[in-house]
Amino acid sequence: MSLTTRRARWLVPVVLLIAWLGIGGALGPYAGKLGEVATNDQASFLPRSAESTKVIDEQRAFSQDESVPAIVVWTTKGDAKSVQPEATRALASLTDTPGVTGRPSPALVSDDGAALQGVVQLRPDLGDELAPVLDRIRATAEKVPDTTVGIAGPAATQADLSDAFAGIDGLLLLVALITVLAILLLVYRSLLLPFVVILGSVFALGLACAVVYALADHDVVRVDGQVQGILSILVIGAATDYALLLTARYREELASRDDRFAAARAAVRQSWGAIVASAATVALGLLALLLSDLTNNRALGPVGAIGIVCSVVSALTFLPAALVLCGRAAYWPAKPRTGDAQGATGGIWRRIAHLVDTAPRKVWAFALAALLACAALAPTLTSKGVPLDETFVDDAPSVTAQRALGEHFPGGSGNPAVIITDAGPLQKVVAAARDTEGVASAAPVSRSGRPGGEPYVVDGRARVDVTLASAADSDDAKETIARLRDAVGSVPEADALVGGYTAQQYDTLRTAERDRSLIVPVVLAVIFLVLVGLLRSVLAPALLVATVGLNFLATLGVASLVFTHVFGFTGTDPSVPLYGFVFLVALGVDYNIFLMSRVREESLRHGVREGMLRGLVTTGGVITSAGVVLAATFAALSVIPLAFLVQIAFIVAFGVLLDTLVVRSLLVPALVRDIGAKAWWPGELSRKP
Repeated sequence: MSLTTRRARWLVPVVLLIAWLGIGGALGPYAGKLGEVATNDQASFLPRSAESTKVIDEQRAFSQDESVPAIVVWTTKGDAKSVQPEATRALASLTDTPGVTGRPSPALVSDDGAALQGVVQLRPDLGDELAPVLDRIRATAEKVPDTTVGIAGPAATQADLSDAFAGIDGLLLLVALITVLAILLLVYRSLLLPFVVILGSVFALGLACAVVYALADHDVVRVDGQVQGILSILVIGAATDYALLLTARYREELASRDDRFAAARAAVRQSWGAIVASAATVALGLLALLLSDLTNNRALGPVGAIGIVCSVVSALTFLPAALVLCGRAAYWPAKPRTGDAQGATGGIWRRIAHLVDTAPRKVWAFALAALLACAALAPTLTSKGVPLDETFVDDAPSVTAQRALGEHFPGGSGNPAVIITDAGPLQKVVAAARDTEGVASAAPVSRSGRPGGEPYVVDGRARVDVTLASAADSDDAKETIARLRDAVGSVPEADALVGGYTAQQYDTLRTAERDRSLIVPVVLAVIFLVLVGLLRSVLAPALLVATVGLNFLATLGVASLVFTHVFGFTGTDPSVPLYGFVFLVALGVDYNIFLMSRVREESLRHGVREGMLRGLVTTGGVITSAGVVLAATFAALSVIPLAFLVQIAFIVAFGVLLDTLVVRSLLVPALVRDIGAKAWWPGELSRKP
């Protein structure tokens, strides 16, 4: 080989490495800037076509200035009436406070005489200034003697959410990277390669965040704290998984040839199909969320797909370039040498393959029985929403205040249901609302924005505030909303709409149920088609889809037990099962793709039986390592103290481990071994011995 040719061979990896270093340097900071374009305004993520969303649109006409309420709650061991004048004066003194809009309400005494409440309306655009404004309100309220002060309501909840997501740019990413690095050091027993893999995943994350930042800044996609956190974890986990597959294949190739360039080309050629197919299942599964009527679900679809694409690009460009430049030194101090045994062929996987080969029916029967037993508990997982006092893993100030509010005032105080109706039959609508079971009170809203006085009419429409007897986040309150809609909907010519916090929760629950019935079959169909194209078979893809579906149900069954008896959750967010399904089914198929694509490759060379065993042995170590890495990265979501993310973290982490250690290691290989060549029907392998 001439000197010119040898130099030219180095040009491509060097250029690729320089390009990625430029991308990392220029776009890396966007991984910490995504919070600048993120919003945690929960009203922005309601069902687009729901009745409660329409109420929000009409409700704006009744406010000269849009506002977000903060509810000040005083509790006292004495007589609350004795401090009512001072509480009212304290509220009135907040009128000209920066961030406060309008005049705060007077302090109202609870029926039991042990508490007071008052409402302070805040500007909705305070952003980072919200917490200081709430601190000033609290400091003023604490001047009322012999009382304990709390702040509840949407403004306080929004502030606590911002605090919960405050560490998402730094803490979450740091925990995920340290966890992955520690696992990689154990897996590779190399000092250099884990850092190369981590660097590639960080580059992928920087690129993904830069693309998402640009799209969110131009209102093409919407990002909230949950989507932001999931994006980071998804990119780090996926990029590392793809890197594990490629580096394992590169090590195999280095063990059979001296030329690092030829080894890298062979590794990419043999791995890219499985990597791209795996990424396609996840990306297309995420894009199926665009069919959702919930805006935050729709937001996760394209954002997650962008992250997966960036992970694949990094794995197939940066990583091969880095491996070529490092050569065998990448695996130091255990450099693979020509003629060495393949790194993935560990003794434990030979024993597992022997067990699958000699007793396939017993193996798959045992694995299937265990999964079915766990899946039988799946219906016990409640997905009717998380009560406000369980939204945060640790008690947040807004939750404590809301609990105090509920103890002394009607359960729905501070979060009224809102009726928007034609003004003509207004009194009939109010009467129908008051007569509805579960309603504590109902009154038209005056021009001041509060009940009492002459009803405020805008364009022939009026607003009625309805206080529910039960806590606004309870199942009883949601049932009251359904009855309330029936009651006011039957008033002739009222065209009444029912919204407010509880109605939003009710509509979100109904929409989530509709989303699951639509998106689940779409995701399964998409994954099935990808597998058919990759494996050139129909029966094997159907088998893989069925097994990962069963793994998902088994995970939900275990999650139901753990959430109830370990974490103490009474339910999950309505979106948790859908998120869990998309991640577990799409990511679970990843490992089966890694396995079965190698099995197909080996079967074409050595026959179906031998190909199954060789594929299991050669991929066993790398796929298990990938599963552990992905489970660990998703488990890192639990550092954000929100029930939703803790639940997603457990479901995905446990489900990935269950899929890796049981479904991919035992169930699928044993079924394919037992079925034999027919498993590959109608492809050419179905006709091989």
